[in-house]
Amino acid sequence: MIYGYARCSTNEKLQDINRQVRELKQQGATDKTIYLEYESGMKENRAELLKLLDIIKPGDTIVATEVSRITRSTKQLCDIIETAKDKHIKLVLGSFIVDCSKELDPMTEGMLKMMGVFSELERNMISQRVKSGMENAKAKGKTIGRPATTPDDIPSIFYRHYPKYQKGEINKKEFSRLCDLSYPTIYKYIHLVEG
Repeated sequence: MIYGYARCSTNEKLQDINRQVRELKQQGATDKTIYLEYESGMKENRAELLKLLDIIKPGDTIVATEVSRITRSTKQLCDIIETAKDKHIKLVLGSFIVDCSKELDPMTEGMLKMMGVFSELERNMISQRVKSGMENAKAKGKTIGRPATTPDDIPSIFYRHYPKYQKGEINKKEFSRLCDLSYPTIYKYIHLVEG
């Protein structure tokens, strides 16, 4: 059986995972055998990856578009390699094939671990650049993060239904549905308007 694993760090609204899915299907995975995850590659207990590693059987294959999709942690990659060796499966990570259905040669294992080191290094460098950029922006007096919401930023649909909420004709949940806004957003807007 060929299983696919696709991962993005943020949710589907912010990052498109479909390119990975297309590539996994080209390698033989299907909609039923592809596991999708929206988590950091450094997070250890990712639900979908754990499910996948639990379900695989000897002779199966796990396909990912690159090492960094499986993990950005060298330690976790070593754990995954051990699982692959124990379960005698094949890992296809981009163009790199690691066949653990038979004895894994030391050169292949070493190369894979080096790829893991570089993946973790890349993630740490990106994180460091972001922090440095934020510190630089703060030093120049720029505001970091999302600007504060003011009553003028609240959409007009909120104000249209707000009198009904004030009179007790609708509760927050109904208010949220009428405005097509999330419950936390409605709660924030009410708090902002009512001070």
